[in-house]
Order: sequence, then structure tokens, then C-alpha cells
Amino acid sequence: MLSLEDLQLLDAVRATGSLSRAAERLGKAASTVSYAARQLEDRLDALLFDRAGYRIALTPAGLLLVEQGAQLHAQAQRLTERVKQVAHGWESELHIATDELANIEALLPLVSDFDALASGVRLRFAHEVLGGTWEALLDQRADLVVAATNEPPAMAHLQWFELAQLEWVFAVSPRHPLAREAHQPLSMETIAAHRAVVVADTSRLAVARSYGVQMHQERLAMPSMRAKIAAQVAGLGVGWLPLEKVRQHLAQGTLVALATQDPREPNLLYVGWHSHRAGPALQWWVEKLRDPRLVRPLLHLNF
Repeated sequence: MLSLEDLQLLDAVRATGSLSRAAERLGKAASTVSYAARQLEDRLDALLFDRAGYRIALTPAGLLLVEQGAQLHAQAQRLTERVKQVAHGWESELHIATDELANIEALLPLVSDFDALASGVRLRFAHEVLGGTWEALLDQRADLVVAATNEPPAMAHLQWFELAQLEWVFAVSPRHPLAREAHQPLSMETIAAHRAVVVADTSRLAVARSYGVQMHQERLAMPSMRAKIAAQVAGLGVGWLPLEKVRQHLAQGTLVALATQDPREPNLLYVGWHSHRAGPALQWWVEKLRDPRLVRPLLHLNF
């Protein structure tokens, strides 16, 4: 069995080229270090020290032992510390799924604060869209979901709270043909004659959803809300956008808000988690997400 003292001895010899100087470095008597070196070779039945020259050096076997042994010892220390953390209730990993509407950058300061706890819990973040967010919690791909849209589903052990309310605006590029229809509320039939820009639902089980899009309406599916906004600014289609995320575009005239005969109701956004799996890390994140000061940077950042 290789001990930390064995590795320290090997490293000291490699650095100093002398058993006596290695002893000084380790704060031990030279005879003690010399004896320990012979005992280590006998125990492993391997020649670890090349004593032929003026300077003592490590043999290839000795070099291999000190390099890989140090790595293994560090891994063992990390494993020991992690076992202690888990034994005190910390989760080994925490999977957090944020709806694509949320700005994950707003959570980075919380990651820094969480790191300061030195819990050893590995954090894994993922983006989901629409039904995919709740579904990630349902099939246990996530322990915590942030900014999930629509009503919380029927799910055993589900706990949740309302995070925010999101207002929507129907908007198009001023170059889009519908921009000339701003004098009256648009009917569904009028809107359906133009291509809709949508964010693709990441649900793997349910039928993909897109609000306000007619069954036979042409669609341009984008991977994110940021891309959807950019596509509509470019005049590539029409659709509903989060008001707070496009206020700057509306003020600058790169998007035009249009009235519709069927206005879109505000969305409630939720934080949800499995109550029966609520370890210390999950509880910490839930409490931090209750802070109302987080809502604006999380949801209202303009693109």
C-alpha cells in the first residue's frame, strides 16, 4: 500500500537528487529517509532509486510511481471528501433545467455562491422549451426546473411556486407585409397567411406546441427565443414575443407591435422540483430562486 509519506519521499528525491537533502526538505533524519527508501523498494519488490551516479535519481519505475501515485492519491482524497459530504446529506449531482425563456447568465452569480459552500455537488444545466421543461422533471432528467411555462402537471411529489408573469406582444419587422395592416386588429385568418416563427418544443413525449399558430400555417422553427427574435427582426416571419425582451426593438422601430383580434394572455412561469428528492443543494437553490430581485435579470433582459 502506497502512503502519502512514500509519495513525498519520492518527490523530494526527484527534486533534490540526494537522500540527505531530501531528508532536510522533509524535516527528517537522513538515516530515517534512507531506511524508508529501502523499505519502499523491498515492499514493492522494485528498484525505484538509481544510486549509480553522483546524484541519486528515480528509475523509470520510480518516476511512474511518483507521477501516477500522486494522481491516485489526489483522487482518493477527493473521493474521501465526497463520501463525507454525501454522508452528511449532500447530493452527488444536481440537474437544473431552465426554460429557454430564461437567461441562464442570470444564474451564474448563484453558481459562484454555491461553489463557496464547497459541497462537492456537481451542477448540470440544460435548456428546455415549452413542454420539454416540465417533462425533464417528470422523467427525472432534472431535479429542478426554472421558468417552466403553463400549469404544473399532475406529478407525484411535485412542489412548485410562481416565479413571474410574462407579457406577450405580436410583432413584425417594419419591412414585413403585415406591418401595413397596423390600422386594425389582425384576424387569425390574416395572420395564418404568413409564415410563423416558432421556438421548437423539446418535449419527447407530448405533441409539440406553438401558441397562436394555425394547423396549416407555414412555420420557421428556431432553436431559441433569441433566434426567433432575430428572425422576426429580419422579416422572416411573424409571431408572439416576450414584451420585456423586445422593448428595445420596439422603441428603435426594428419591430412593430400589432393588435390582434385574439390577444394572448400573460403566461405564468414556475419553479418546480421533486419534494422527495430535496437534499441540501436542491433546497439551497429553491430558496435562492425565491428572491424577487432575480426575476428581472432572469426574464426581462432585452436581446
